[in-house]
Amino acid sequence: MTTLRRFTASISRSDRNGFLFVLPYVVFVLAFVAYPLIFSFVLIFHRWNIVTPMEWVGLKNFERMAADPLFYKAIVNTLVFLCIHIPLQIIVALGFAVILNSKIRMRGVFRAIFFLPVVVSGVVVTILWQQMYSFDDGLLNNLLLMVGADKVPWIIDARYAMPSIAIMATWKNVGIYIILFLVGLQNIPMELYEAANLDGANKRQQFFGITLPMLNPTVIVVIVLSTIGGFSLFVEPYVLTGGGPMQSTLSAFLYIYNQAFYFNHMGYAAALAFAFAFFILLVVLLQRKFIESESLT
Repeated sequence: MTTLRRFTASISRSDRNGFLFVLPYVVFVLAFVAYPLIFSFVLIFHRWNIVTPMEWVGLKNFERMAADPLFYKAIVNTLVFLCIHIPLQIIVALGFAVILNSKIRMRGVFRAIFFLPVVVSGVVVTILWQQMYSFDDGLLNNLLLMVGADKVPWIIDARYAMPSIAIMATWKNVGIYIILFLVGLQNIPMELYEAANLDGANKRQQFFGITLPMLNPTVIVVIVLSTIGGFSLFVEPYVLTGGGPMQSTLSAFLYIYNQAFYFNHMGYAAALAFAFAFFILLVVLLQRKFIESESLT
């Protein structure tokens, strides 16, 4: 007690005020981060449907997961989404960033317009695109009919459903990556382009010889952020397709959600979530190691 009193007395008034200011954040982290994480870890070893008491099952949830083909299909679907979404995200964001970095009229207005979908609710965006993707009277199919093309079953055919979701997700999130690329472009020294002009390099040579190499750190950030965001794919398939057709858009997050809140398999959902989180960590680490090693060669 004496040591504690000495420690308390040694804390200045400003330090105590600092602790008071930090206290709300500490309470928030403990209540909404630390406790749910610890509870979820305990939950993976139990069977629980919210209503009845927990039942200890040991590693049976992981045994069930190892033999669950639908979970593997959900992971494959998510990887397919990433393989479409990430390259599309980079190409579209970089293309618009280059245009918005040039001297065009109303440049600030266009930057705000491209960022607007980011702040709109994901559910609202998905409902909007659901109407556009409608097979009978959707805007996209009506445009195709106007030019003499056939209708496309955007979200009712397994071949087109996931690419359609990837296009929608790119439209929703591309504004963030346009801003990142704009920052990267504006940090490139203009002296490099002036020297390239003196050497007779054209715009294409300057882009591939100066712009892309100097944007390499930004590209790495965009790829990593797009990967993490893509792995959290949930709202789009949940609202747009419900995981169909034929489970072709069932993402890992949607499958975990269904197990937890549709089937009330809380313990199994927690095990799936921890396994998927570990998978995401592994992919991101391998991705960063590969990209950074490639950038050094």
